[in-house]
Amino acid sequence: MTQSILEANELKDGTAAPARDLRQWIEQVDKLGELTAIDGADWDTEIGAVTELGHHMGEQSSALLFDNIKGYPSGYRVLSNTLNSLKRLALTLHMDTNYTRSEFVKDVKRHIGSVKHVSPEIVKDGPVMENVYEGKDIDLFRFPTPKWHELDGGRYIGTGSVDITRDPDSGWVNLGTYRVMIHDENTLAFYISPGKHGRIMREKYYAKGEPCKVAISFGHDPLIFLAGGMEVPNGVCEYDWVGGLQKAPVPVIIGGYTGLPIPAAAEIVIEGESVPGEERNEGPFGEWTGYYASSMRAEPTIRVKRIYHRNNPIILGAPPTRPPCEFNYMRCYLRSAMIWQELEAAGVPDVRGVWCHESGGSRLMVFVSIKQRYPGHARQAGMIAGYCHSAAYLGRYVVVVDDDIDVTNTNDVLWAIATRSNPDQDIEIIRRSWSGALDPIIPKDQKGHSSRAIIDACRPYEWIHDFPPVAESSDALRRAAQLKWGKILAK
Repeated sequence: MTQSILEANELKDGTAAPARDLRQWIEQVDKLGELTAIDGADWDTEIGAVTELGHHMGEQSSALLFDNIKGYPSGYRVLSNTLNSLKRLALTLHMDTNYTRSEFVKDVKRHIGSVKHVSPEIVKDGPVMENVYEGKDIDLFRFPTPKWHELDGGRYIGTGSVDITRDPDSGWVNLGTYRVMIHDENTLAFYISPGKHGRIMREKYYAKGEPCKVAISFGHDPLIFLAGGMEVPNGVCEYDWVGGLQKAPVPVIIGGYTGLPIPAAAEIVIEGESVPGEERNEGPFGEWTGYYASSMRAEPTIRVKRIYHRNNPIILGAPPTRPPCEFNYMRCYLRSAMIWQELEAAGVPDVRGVWCHESGGSRLMVFVSIKQRYPGHARQAGMIAGYCHSAAYLGRYVVVVDDDIDVTNTNDVLWAIATRSNPDQDIEIIRRSWSGALDPIIPKDQKGHSSRAIIDACRPYEWIHDFPPVAESSDALRRAAQLKWGKILAK
């Protein structure tokens, strides 16, 4: 029996458990048997290479905690590979850790649709205030920031981070995960893709000729990082969303320079401002598509005004690498659940499963299964799955299959494409769709638009009952054979 997101974070007396910080998450994962400590690695590409090895171990991987990093004091640590297994992801969401992929997506979908948002709790003090630096004491190089990939243009302190900004018109506070590079002791670069909430807010300030104040947290409960990388509904603060999922408010401190709410138990936080016209070359950086799709170019900078950090701080690292990797893996489940939710909200009936495949970085390849109910049902599901809020940015292929296909099983989906789709009838191409600078197939001078393919790999509705039957035993016969012979087959 699985627990719900809401139930799993309740104490026995029915009250909400206190919010979790990164160190408590590490303790929980250690008890789960999925933490590996690594001493003596070099920040210069070695931590990145070890993290990459962990990425490609998939479900057999552990979270990696690096200490005694070359050139840095003991206790100044880097944590990576946090959400690269279903168990660690379920634990992060305060859920039971025994799920199949399909069950997990279905249960997450059920709860993100009914979660009641919980506003953050403003507190006056917290662990992040143990060390505070301003002015000439600011030094971003005091932390063991890795150079994650050999061809990266610098050291990226922000990969598992969240950028905190406030909309100048509505006051809405947004947390977004965007890459952050160190330029020098007190200057950061932060690249944000066009159309993202943080970029829209930044452009609003620039249009007024004002600096955009920003706070960035570089170490926190991975649930906060997960929220920063998801399409939380427009106008909803990620703190509220996280609070609802964990059934407890996120404690925040109002930053003295920016006035923005920062996680009170964060490991490292900076406050600063991005001034219109102040740009420096940023990148390149190996991105979630598995490529260096965007080259070095001028991007806005942040003047760092304050640094806060805990004693013995931990950087939460989540660098993208060639898929499958943690950066994509964790998003597959949440984005699948969100697309499923949006399909149902749009009135598409009998959706039986959604899977955003990890090889497509959870964006470029979406599989949807339905129980066909009427002519055009499959096309309708495909179009909405390709253009709903959670899937609109940088999509490529949507494949719609019948309900006998397990969308989390790639062989099942490929079999459906190979045997139930006829290319001249079952592929719809839509042009001038939302892409971005990270799209590797779009030439550098044409970034912005791409095309989408909707593949109908369902049995043709008009002769569905005459379609050849599957050469497979019935469910009853398979169950009987499993009961009688399963133990022998498992040897």
